[in-house]
Amino acid sequence: MKHLFTFLLLTISLSGFSQNQSEMNIAAYESLQKVDDELNKVYQDILKEYKHDTLFIKNLRTAQKLWLQFRDAELKMKYPAYAGNHYGSIQPVCSASYLEALTQERVDTLKIWLQGIEEGDACTGSVKTK
Repeated sequence: MKHLFTFLLLTISLSGFSQNQSEMNIAAYESLQKVDDELNKVYQDILKEYKHDTLFIKNLRTAQKLWLQFRDAELKMKYPAYAGNHYGSIQPVCSASYLEALTQERVDTLKIWLQGIEEGDACTGSVKTK
């Protein structure tokens, strides 16, 4: 009886964590969407915070457009579009995970403009000081 209980408990707990490929794809893209939403919020917050610095805003917009091109080119470099299904069914998860990592890196970079840099740093550029 003890072994049957252990088997049932193990079976139930393992089945609770299993996902099919479609569910894994959805989870990966939902995770990417959360980071993308964060990027958009940080970007909008920077636009508000620095609205009076028109040259900075112009340059930020240019940089962000170029970053989006860079991000897309990075994905194509990592996963070239070979003929056929070269990467298998896990491809959507891998692509979403890579885009998520690149996007999180961009979020971290842009947050500096909202957080500011300690006064005394000679290379703050357009970043506000704390």
